[in-house]
Amino acid sequence: MIWFLEGQASQRDIILGAIEALPSSVQVLASHRQDRPEITGVAHLSFVEPEDRSERIEWIIRTSLGHSVKVVLAGRVGGAYEAHRAEFEAAGLTLVTGGVSTRTFDLVDDKARFTAEAKRVGLPCIPAITVKTAAELRAAYDAFSPSGEVCIKPVVGIYGQGFWRFKEGVDPFRCFAHPDARQVEFETYHRIFDATPAREPMLIMPYLPGSECSVDMVCEAGKVVAFVGRRKVDVHQTFERFSPATDLAIAAAEHFGCDGIVNVQTRDDASGNPHLLEINPRYSGGIGYTRETGINLPGIFATRRLGLPKPSQKWISGVRVKAISVAVAVPS
Repeated sequence: MIWFLEGQASQRDIILGAIEALPSSVQVLASHRQDRPEITGVAHLSFVEPEDRSERIEWIIRTSLGHSVKVVLAGRVGGAYEAHRAEFEAAGLTLVTGGVSTRTFDLVDDKARFTAEAKRVGLPCIPAITVKTAAELRAAYDAFSPSGEVCIKPVVGIYGQGFWRFKEGVDPFRCFAHPDARQVEFETYHRIFDATPAREPMLIMPYLPGSECSVDMVCEAGKVVAFVGRRKVDVHQTFERFSPATDLAIAAAEHFGCDGIVNVQTRDDASGNPHLLEINPRYSGGIGYTRETGINLPGIFATRRLGLPKPSQKWISGVRVKAISVAVAVPS
């Protein structure tokens, strides 16, 4: 048995990929804190997780033992589960959190520490300055802006929340009228930033003009065993393997001790050279797209962790995909 705890909406893709690869005799369990039958309903058994985190740990262990679960994958807040690894191991359970220790999460969740560590070991990374005050914000902007466009994002965050590009000459109201464009004039942002004295730390960095590569991968104790790179090209996504971007992503995942189904993001500079953006020690929202390449990453993860033959891999080149919304009937 294998259990996939609450994750992003792509938890559904993870479950389906695992079921496809596993023998019919192996059951897949899934759970979520919310009523999400469109996700958990595709598993053999599904549960609603307790809201209280401390109660949740004990409940997961007890339920796992009651259903002969061998492997538990944390789909989100892996660091919180990592802190309880000893409890899972004492119960004979294999816990997969995204990292091999709390050090992984300490380094990758704090983007300032992540950037400093990547630079220390020679992994190409976008330089960044941490700011907490309006004065620090202006000083950092002045340091980077002579060389080109500048951007800002939270030190800790997901889903691109809080990311903005400083674009001179745009309508100051654009950030309100078209927030998805993520463009704002620096002086407008600075005035708003300065309006409240206490701010969470933010990172200022150059904005690289090249495309991003999002690399989904399966890792085992700091070793990458399977991967697929994705790029957004207009409204489509394309795929790649054994490219400079995927090579860099693999090196980063292995250095930071990733373990499980994780995602590493890079961005190219004007010359096409990749630089690290971040490591997400969890599966990405778009991991389901990678199935179209002939590589079943969730299936590879599940079979290897359970000691079963992994699914065949036959890379299909030249694939393009486009996400569409599909209605799914769910039980009331």
